[in-house]
Amino acid sequence: MFHRAECQKGNFLEQTKAAREERALEKRKDEAAIKIQALVRGWLVKKKFTNRIISEYDEFIPEIHEDGSQKVAYKSAVQVYHVSYRFMMVWNAERDSERLVKLCRYLVASLEHNSPKFSYVGVALNKDYVLRWISHMNNILWKCCECLEELRPEYPSDMKTILVFLHTLVSYTSSNTWVVLKNKNMEKLGPGMNQLCANLMGNLFHRRFYIILKSLLLKGLGRNKITFKNVSLTAILTLSLRPLISANFSDKLMTMFLIHILSVPGLIQHLNTLAPEVVTTLSSHNIFAKSLELLSSQQSMRIVFNTLEGNYALCLMANLLQLGSICKDSMLAELSFPTFTVVMTGLLESCQNYVVNKQSNLTHWHPVLGWFAQPMDPALHAAMPHVKVQLHILWSSQIISILLGDFLSGMVKGVEAPKASTSPSHNSTANFLKKALESRSNKTNSIKTYRTLGSPDVHRVVLICSMYHTALNTLNQLKLDILTGLCYQGGVLYNLWLFLCSLGPNCGLKTFLDHLAFNTKCTAPEFQMLQLIADCMTHYVTILDDMEMYEHQDPFKINDFIVMSNFLNVFLHKAVLGNLFDLKTIQSNTLVQSLHTLLMALYRRDCRRNYAPQGHWLLKDVRISAFMMDLEKGKRAPQLLLQTMPHIIPHEDRVRLFRKYITNEKTVLGLTESACASPQSTLITVHRSRIVEDGYRQLAMLPPQALKGVIRVRFINEQGLDEAGIDQDGVFKEFLEESIKRVFDPFLNLFKATSEERLYPSPTSYMQDNHLQLFEFVGRMLGKAVYEGIVVDVPFASFFLSQVLGQTAQALYSCVDELPSLDAEVYRSLSYVKHYKGDVSELDLTFSIDENNMGRLVTHELIPGGKAIPVTNENKINYIHLVAHFRMHVQIKDQTSAFIRGFRSIINPDWLSMFSTPELQRLISGDNVPLDLRDLRKNTQYYGGFHDSHRVIGWLWDILDKDFTEDEKAMFLKFVTSCSKPPLLGFAHLEPPFSIRCVEVGDDEDTGDTIGSVIRGFFTIRKRDPLNRLPTSSTCFNLLKLPNYQKKSTLREKLRYAVTCNTGFELS
Repeated sequence: MFHRAECQKGNFLEQTKAAREERALEKRKDEAAIKIQALVRGWLVKKKFTNRIISEYDEFIPEIHEDGSQKVAYKSAVQVYHVSYRFMMVWNAERDSERLVKLCRYLVASLEHNSPKFSYVGVALNKDYVLRWISHMNNILWKCCECLEELRPEYPSDMKTILVFLHTLVSYTSSNTWVVLKNKNMEKLGPGMNQLCANLMGNLFHRRFYIILKSLLLKGLGRNKITFKNVSLTAILTLSLRPLISANFSDKLMTMFLIHILSVPGLIQHLNTLAPEVVTTLSSHNIFAKSLELLSSQQSMRIVFNTLEGNYALCLMANLLQLGSICKDSMLAELSFPTFTVVMTGLLESCQNYVVNKQSNLTHWHPVLGWFAQPMDPALHAAMPHVKVQLHILWSSQIISILLGDFLSGMVKGVEAPKASTSPSHNSTANFLKKALESRSNKTNSIKTYRTLGSPDVHRVVLICSMYHTALNTLNQLKLDILTGLCYQGGVLYNLWLFLCSLGPNCGLKTFLDHLAFNTKCTAPEFQMLQLIADCMTHYVTILDDMEMYEHQDPFKINDFIVMSNFLNVFLHKAVLGNLFDLKTIQSNTLVQSLHTLLMALYRRDCRRNYAPQGHWLLKDVRISAFMMDLEKGKRAPQLLLQTMPHIIPHEDRVRLFRKYITNEKTVLGLTESACASPQSTLITVHRSRIVEDGYRQLAMLPPQALKGVIRVRFINEQGLDEAGIDQDGVFKEFLEESIKRVFDPFLNLFKATSEERLYPSPTSYMQDNHLQLFEFVGRMLGKAVYEGIVVDVPFASFFLSQVLGQTAQALYSCVDELPSLDAEVYRSLSYVKHYKGDVSELDLTFSIDENNMGRLVTHELIPGGKAIPVTNENKINYIHLVAHFRMHVQIKDQTSAFIRGFRSIINPDWLSMFSTPELQRLISGDNVPLDLRDLRKNTQYYGGFHDSHRVIGWLWDILDKDFTEDEKAMFLKFVTSCSKPPLLGFAHLEPPFSIRCVEVGDDEDTGDTIGSVIRGFFTIRKRDPLNRLPTSSTCFNLLKLPNYQKKSTLREKLRYAVTCNTGFELS
């Protein structure tokens, strides 16, 4: 019963709750309906009101035709004001943009009427409307600006609209075109109307006006095809100048103008082309001078750059450069120093803060600055070619002449480069007195001409050079253009060299060293000047061909290069040894890099073709014994000098150091004499008729460490029998000589010979099976010969040795310089093309090269599509370098790489860096000096009864000394050692030592030394008359087998016949 009552109560409560919720829902529906109805009614009323206003506007405002073909139906200005005022109340950008264009056309057209009743500015003359009219016009003009921001000038329809809005803005921000003010009674209103225009302009300025103009300029100019014409550009620049003029070029307005207008990429170039009258206006307002004056303040410079950052700061600098070049020379000359120099340096340094050395996830590629820490706007990519053209003005002849050329010419007038010593120094008293007298007589005159680094004139040159140095390090992708501009504009580079010479003895060496002691980071402008001169000279020397350097000598003489290299040599040596550079960071020191690069360019030029006197590169201050001791102690400075400037150490001492490195390595690897007898030595068996094949088969796969060890050779003779004896020195030397002799034979087609009989890899070596493996094997064999100190008579072309040394991988290596070592005829032909006075296209050359490949003409393209690209005056230098690179590198790239891989597997590349190209040839083939008979005799061993006082031995040395020519002496040396050149360190280092043995019988009866033969040889007792016997040799042992002749004349005749006919070369 109770349960039933509780159920009824619960149902009742639920029903009541549901009814209450339903009533609330109905109430909300009613309220929502009322709101919706109110909104709809309001919207309908508003739409009706808007439609009425739009309809009224459409009917009342007359249509103005673009071509002006119909007469304008002018309406009352006040009525137009009321209609347009109401129109602007309901204006909608999407719906009414065309109506706004229509209104703007009429408002501009009304200004041509001379009656205040019809001219729209007449409304402003009515005191009842003036304030509202100003507000109304501010609204219209700002709507024009907002529409400009959305329009795309590349579309013709949008371009027409842009012109209308620009016309409107120009017309209503200046009273110059208001015809109504030309009435006599209206002239007094002119100042008031000007102030009115200034107010309208001021309102726009405070509402992103410059930002909108910049956006519009970027859209129109930041394209491959420029869309703006004279009218549009003139209008935009006119509008941008008006706030400046109104504010009397205040710093604030000038800053905004620089940030937003003058930073538009390529602006001045486009103005100069499309609207030159605007450039004239800019010049008449002294915008260039005012800009420099503003930016010369560090605070203003910081504000401008922090706003622009790197990309647009570069564009600002480019525009200022062109604007300055367009101005009168007198103005630029007046501002060139210090204002222009300081501002340009500041802008370049600011951009440099964003330039990075390498690619990363945070960098972006910039076509002028290289890897850059900021992304580029799309508009900048298309405009960058124009910016590059503007930047080139900085190193154009006009600017260089104004900044540096004329002033520097006056400074160095009468200055001469110091004369270099043309003979090696010696200690004779007469020479000493002569030098002392010359020094005393010239001392007074020379000191008077020296300039000090702190003087105003010197400081000016220093700061201008510092600016160009900053440009080199900032505008990375234009570096070659800058260097070329400085090297070949009006003799500026030579004048800079004379200026350097005027700073003190030996180009101000002591001055710079003293300055370096106080500025170890090398950041002073003086060192930037020094670095700039070094960079320019490196570029100049790299481009200079032999004819220009050695024959023309204009303007630089050979004497200049000698003096310059001496300055660099001494400066770097003293600075490094004196710890004036931070040795821990010296690898990243740009001054050291620049000076060292120039020094090595001059040194390698001298190595290729001598211009410096003998001993020039050696430094008298270097004590070899102390230097070597410091090296052994591991001191950093001598190690650095050896790595970077090995030429300051005599060649013989470097060879000794090289041999010492090899000895140390052998000790570490267990390859010294104690290990030679161990089972670790390698035995190979070689058939006389298959020396190369058997050697390659057994040694090619041998690890480098094993190849550096002892190689024992067993020869198989023609009958297939083992030859007697296994020798660890002589037999292997013979195997090495015979192997190298055969593989370098041009008939094998692995190597070719130049016209000077110098060897280099054959481009057609691919005809041999496994030719690359053979090249690697040859490289290892030659490396083994050098490793063991065995000289082999193999002359290489110098360009090939440069590749072995790794010099071709350096940035400033020039293929053209070494082309004569490959083909002098091709070099002469390319020199003819380079110096051709007329139009090179007349020669009908293309970027391709024809080659006769075994009777078949093959054409190689130097660049993709090169057969169709003609050689012109503009690209001929590129063509010359491409031809040289193809001939010396591309054709033999694989062969050279294989050879170098084999050679370096035996010889450490770091050891090779101690030697130049000619020195490496001497390391391979021996010293290129006359035979020193005294040294040879001193280091000769005798067998078979011979001794140094023996009659026949005395005759032998006398004949060699007095009767043999130098060529015959070389042939004698080749006869007994297989190499016509003596060992680098003298015959004490010849392995095996040179020896002479007395022989009594023919080789077929020769059984070596016996007690009887030794006694008979010692006492000059004949066993048999050796009259018909020729001297013979065993080159593998460096052994001369000499019969015991009874007459000196017989010995002379037989010896000369033997060495000239090249008999001998046999194994005992």
